[in-house]
Amino acid sequence: MNKSYHLLKKGILYTLSVCSLFTVAGYVYLYVLPKGPAITTTSKIKNGKDAFVMYAYTTTKRKSIKIWTYKPERWKDNDQIVFIMHGGGRNAEDYLDAWVEIAQKNNLLLLAPEFANTFAKYTTNDYQEGNLFTFFGTPNPKEEWAYSVIENTFDHIKATHKISNEQYAIFGHSAGGQFVHRMMLLMPEARISIGIAANAGFYSFPNEQLEFPYGLKNTEAKLQEAYNKKLVVLLGALDNDPALGTFRTTAQAMQQGQHRLERGSTFFNANKELSASHRWNFNWELDTIPNVGHDYKKMSLQAAKWLTPQS
Repeated sequence: MNKSYHLLKKGILYTLSVCSLFTVAGYVYLYVLPKGPAITTTSKIKNGKDAFVMYAYTTTKRKSIKIWTYKPERWKDNDQIVFIMHGGGRNAEDYLDAWVEIAQKNNLLLLAPEFANTFAKYTTNDYQEGNLFTFFGTPNPKEEWAYSVIENTFDHIKATHKISNEQYAIFGHSAGGQFVHRMMLLMPEARISIGIAANAGFYSFPNEQLEFPYGLKNTEAKLQEAYNKKLVVLLGALDNDPALGTFRTTAQAMQQGQHRLERGSTFFNANKELSASHRWNFNWELDTIPNVGHDYKKMSLQAAKWLTPQS
């Protein structure tokens, strides 16, 4: 009996030691060791397609990020700047390419940050959930939220290229749509003129009793300020097939709807009803596109109509 007890105790201690070792090693790898490509020399954004690498945060050099760019020849200071947020594939260059013709036609300076992560299939907290919390659930400082990277990038190009624009537009599809709507909820002070969240897989509902990322518990959401911002919830009428792309099927996600189209509509209506109950201003729009499914290229074309209503 004693021998069995000691073996069991030894096995438990060994398991706990291994788990602790993996936890510490994982934390160090994810949050202590430097991450990202080599920083590039600061220079003017070239006409056409280009890219540069900058430090993601202003408080530490621990993480760098690549920013893909496209600049039409006729673009000049105070012409429109648009951030393009990629989906879960972290394929920023593909998303940039989908917008090149749109940028040429409407004279838009495009910035497409690449939130690269080797473990993107297993963790979403660093990108579409805003990096509010580590993989282990501990809070990150606001200066290291993913949303702060967008503001930092805007400051970077303003400072290094003598750009005087005071605002920027932002579009995201799928995981990028998650990123955009959460940025609007959690950082309404960001200098966004209009945000377009397209075909998000699931949403952070305006419920402060529901755990983030499904709700807003333990976050710094400022709903009244967020409703004053211009947000377009852009949906594809045919984005009703859960088999397309990566689709979250947890119990909390499924309560939002059976597919992306239903979830987007439910999210928009929940916020509209809440703002009405408080008699708050509500500056959001719902736009459902006929005959389009989970297609970032076609959704980008519709998004352009919101950015440039005259086109």
